[in-house]
This record gives sequence, C-alpha cells and structure tokens, in this order.
Amino acid sequence: MRSDLLALASSLAAREERFALVTVVRREPPSSARVGDAAVVTADGEYHGWVGGGCTRSTVLREALRAIADGEPRLLSLSPDAPGAERPGIVALPMTCDSGGTVEIYVEPVLPLPRLLLFGNSAAVQVLARLGHAMGYRVEVIDADADPAAFPGAERVLRELAPDKVAPGAHVLVATMSERDLDVIAAVAPRAPAYLGIIASPRRFAQLRDALLARGLPRGAVERIAAPAGLDIGARTPEEIALSIMAQIVERRRRPARESARAGDATPAGASPREAADPVCGMSVATAGARHHARVKGRTYYFCCEGCRAKFLADPARYATSGAEAGGP
Repeated sequence: MRSDLLALASSLAAREERFALVTVVRREPPSSARVGDAAVVTADGEYHGWVGGGCTRSTVLREALRAIADGEPRLLSLSPDAPGAERPGIVALPMTCDSGGTVEIYVEPVLPLPRLLLFGNSAAVQVLARLGHAMGYRVEVIDADADPAAFPGAERVLRELAPDKVAPGAHVLVATMSERDLDVIAAVAPRAPAYLGIIASPRRFAQLRDALLARGLPRGAVERIAAPAGLDIGARTPEEIALSIMAQIVERRRRPARESARAGDATPAGASPREAADPVCGMSVATAGARHHARVKGRTYYFCCEGCRAKFLADPARYATSGAEAGGP
C-alpha cells in the first residue's frame, strides 16, 4: 500500500474514526486495476487511492460504506458476467457499464474498539472491567473512590467524566448506587450510548424513571435503559452479575445483524448508506462521496461514472422518466 494511504489510515485510527481499507486481490484483463492497488474510504464517503475507474469506483464506494456500517468485511467480484462469478464467500456484482474485465476486491472495515464506561466501584464493576478488557473493549472506570490497582485492565480510572467526553456509541453501566445515579444517567442518555444499564432494584429505578421524565429526558431514551442491568440468568454473585451484564451488552450489540439474518437481508436494518439508482445503467450509487451527479429540474441524479452522466445530460427527458430513484437536494 502507498505510504500516503498508510499514513491516512494511521491518522484515522488514532482519531477513532471508522473507515475501510480496499485492496485489489485479483484481476482479469482488460481491467485497468492491478493486484495490490488500494484505497481508503471514510465513513463520510471520502475516497482516497485507486482500485479502478468508472463503475468500479462507484461500486467500491457503496460497498465500503456498507462494510463500515455493518462491520463485516466482504470480497467483491465485479464482472460483466456477475452470475458466473458467484462463488461461496464472494459478493458477485454486475459491471453494467462499458468497462471490461473482472476485478476482485477485498473490503475490510476498520472500526474503533468498543468503549465500556463503568460508573461505580463495586465488586461487580471490578469483575466487569476485567471481563470487558478480555473481550477487547476499551474500559474506563469513573468513580471518585476507585483504586486503579483494582482495575488492572482499565485504560483509565477517573474521578469524574464530563458529559461531553462520553463518546456516542459507548456502552455504559451506572452502578454508583447513590443519588448520583440520576445525574449520571441524565448526562449520559442524550449522548446516544449503544447500551445504558443501571444496577438498581425495580423499585429504585421506578423512582429514577419518574425523575428522569420530570427532567425532560425523552420517554424513548428512558425506555431504552436496561434496568436492572443484565440478562435474567438468576445471577447472585458479583461474577454472575458481571457476566449477565456483559451478555446483555453483546446481545444488544449483535441484535441488528441477527434480526437482519432472520429476515434474509445481507445488510443489517438501517445500516445501509443512502443510495440512488443511476438513471442510465440502473446501478445503485452511494450518494455520500459520489463524484458524478447532476441537478435537473430541482432533482439531483447520481451516476456510477462520467459516461453515464454524459448520456443523461445529452437527453435528460429520456432517462428522467425511466422511473429510477433520484437523490435528494
């Protein structure tokens, strides 16, 4: 891979930004790509590098955004004869434009490690910190009385954490078991955590729930709080409680993919990037980062390559009425 792409990937990883590494692993002439050609695609659709022109770039951008969204790598085969390219483990995609040859491209999403924020200092929190670290989470413990020696796997042990420092998408457990519960939850919930659980009895949480609603926290956000935290496995010891909470975090984290698999969809619900159909060739184009587009009579159309855009602009009436979905403004 080119040194500038390696530097970019390193910078994105250091900033904990989601991106995908894209590499050509096989080609058949007359494809212009070469084995080893590479690109970096960011979550907002920026495309750096080169793995082919025209339809190849558009298709790779779309599939890379999907990979960033669902976290799953994929091996793409772009060929004029897509059905003939179908093999186990390969996503066969048609090359609908004039480009010839076949190219196979590996798309690998690079995602930041999931964060586990633990507010509290109980024995169950100490076990959960060790368990989260063993499972690859970046663990942070927030408690004024926490002893760093009790949390050897934690990345940081803090006395307090400002609400704006809670990363969206973090997995959060509130186990302060005090009046601070209310303040912590009210501060964390608006940050859109992937998981927010609290160790509290049903009676205690009922009081907190009313207080949170009285503070103006949206009802939907309150209802998403796991209370009491953890799957109901009859847990009693700190180790069992920590296990039940970690299991619930995993269950919620994997739920979209499981529901999508049951529905027979290859991409988790809601994870796909916004797309539009090229009105000339019909190829699906990711609108984020799309290089080729045109605005006609108040509607924006997206194209897989400049060739399709040129055909469209030569006779917009022919293609604009074809029923293809156009993008937004």
